[in-house]
Amino acid sequence: MKEGTILIVDDNKAILTAVRLLLKMYFEKVITLSKPTGIPAALRENRVDVVLLDMNFSAGINNGNEGLFWLSEIKRTDNSIQVVLFTAYADIDLAVKGIKEGATDFVVKPWENQKLVETLQSAYRLKQASGNPESLETSGTTDSRMFWGDSPAMTRLRQLVEKVARTDANILITGENGTGKEMLAREIHRLSGRNRGPLVTVDMGALTETLFESELFGHVKGAFTDARTDREGKFEAANGGSLFLDEIGNLSYHLQAKLLTALQRRSIVRVGSNTPIPVNIRLIAATNRNLEEMVQHGEFREDLLYRINTIHLEIPPLRKRTEDIGPLSELFIKKYASLYGKPAVSLSEEALDLLKRQPWMGNIRELEHTVEKALIISEGKTLEADCFDFPQAKAIETPTTEITTLEAMEYKLITESMQRNDANLSLVAAELGISRQTLYNKLKKYGI
Repeated sequence: MKEGTILIVDDNKAILTAVRLLLKMYFEKVITLSKPTGIPAALRENRVDVVLLDMNFSAGINNGNEGLFWLSEIKRTDNSIQVVLFTAYADIDLAVKGIKEGATDFVVKPWENQKLVETLQSAYRLKQASGNPESLETSGTTDSRMFWGDSPAMTRLRQLVEKVARTDANILITGENGTGKEMLAREIHRLSGRNRGPLVTVDMGALTETLFESELFGHVKGAFTDARTDREGKFEAANGGSLFLDEIGNLSYHLQAKLLTALQRRSIVRVGSNTPIPVNIRLIAATNRNLEEMVQHGEFREDLLYRINTIHLEIPPLRKRTEDIGPLSELFIKKYASLYGKPAVSLSEEALDLLKRQPWMGNIRELEHTVEKALIISEGKTLEADCFDFPQAKAIETPTTEITTLEAMEYKLITESMQRNDANLSLVAAELGISRQTLYNKLKKYGI
C-alpha cells in the first residue's frame, strides 16, 4: 500500500525523472522541483511528509551550502517534515553538518535504489511517529518480506528465527555482503512482539566518528555550533521497537565502549546534556566480519560481543543454496517486468543453468542486478542465456589465459580480493588502495 507525500528537489532533471519513476511505486504522491525557490509554495500547497533535498544547486548560496539553507527553511516552516539530504560523495562533510542541523539522514549519489527507498520509507515512518507514535507500522511493504526458499540451510535458519523473534533477545546476524542481513532484521522485527513499534536502521559503516554520538544519542540545543534545536537520536526513535545496527564490525574501538554503556544502562544521554533518558529497544546487529577474530586481534570489545550476541544467525551465501537461484530469479523478473512495463517473461532452462554455475560473490544483490539488466535488454518473452553477460566467466574457467584488457585485469583483482577477504568491502578497499565508494562503483560496473 502506497502512503505519504514526498518532495524531491534537485537541479538535475534526469535525476528527478529517474527518482520519481522509482518512488511512485512506494509513495502515494511524488512532487518534483528543479529549483529550491519553489519549496515554500510546495509546502503550502501540499501536506509533505518527506523532502529529498539536493545539497548543491546551480545558484550557490554560502559557497555551495544552499542545501543547508533550504534545510533550515523547511524545518522552520514545519519541524515535523523529515528531510533526507541527497549528496555527492565529495560532499559527505556537508551532509554530516546537515544531520547536526536537523536532517533525518543522507543518501550518496550514485545511489542504490533499494537503499534510497528504504531510507525514505524510514523517514516517512519517523514522520508518522512524530504525530502519532501508535500509528507507526514498520514491518515493511509486502514485497520486502523475507524470501526463505527451500534449501536445507535456510529451512533451519527460518525455524530458529521463528523461535527467537518473539523474544527480546539481542540478535547478531552475520553473512557476506548481499545475502539479505537487513531483510532478515526486518523479518525478525515483523515477527516480534514489537512489530507495532519502529524499526530504526543505522549504517555503522557510513557513520563518522564526529557524528556517532549525535546520530545515536541525539543532542540538545546549543550543544555545538549550529545545534539550533533539540534532536532525538536513533535510540530514542527506536524506543518501544527495534534498533538495527548494520555493519557493526566497522565501529572503531573507542566508540564501541560508548555503545556498550548505552546498552548496559538501557539509557542514553544527549550530547550537551547530563540527563539520562531511558530507552526500551530490542537490538539487532549485523556484520560481514568475523567478530571473534577481531576480538582476538584487539579490534572488537569482547564484552560488547557478548552483549550483542545472545542469538547468532548466519545467512549462507547464495552459492551454497543454488536451489534458491531459480525462485529468486523469478521474483526479480516479476518485480522488474512490472517496473519497466515489460510483458510476462520466463527464464529458459539454459539461462537458469548458467545462473546456477556462477560464483555470486555479491550474493542475492548481485543476482538481482544481473536479472534486472538482462530483463532490460531482452526483447522476447523468454530470458535466454545470451541475455546475461558474465565478464568473469573467462577468468574463472581459464585462469591461466592471458589478460588482455585493463577492465579484465581490474575485474580479476577485485574478485580475487573479494574471495581472499570473504567479501568484506572495507578490507577489499584497503587491500586495493581505493575508497569504499570507488569499490562500490566498480562492483556495480562489473555486476559483482
